[in-house]
Amino acid sequence: MVEKVQINQDECIGCETCVELCKSVFAFNDDDGKAYVIDEDAINVDCVEEAIGSCPAECITCE
Repeated sequence: MVEKVQINQDECIGCETCVELCKSVFAFNDDDGKAYVIDEDAINVDCVEEAIGSCPAECITCE
């Protein structure tokens, strides 16, 4: 079970893959060109796991 989702901002390359896959958990900040988590307590485990597996920077983690 996914309990908490985080993106390492230093490693994020701004590809927006996570946002495309899981809009309920991730969003994109145009000002800094990075994705961020809008729902740390992610409910949709499948899309979070897909986002983690698809992230080219491997900067998404969950507990």
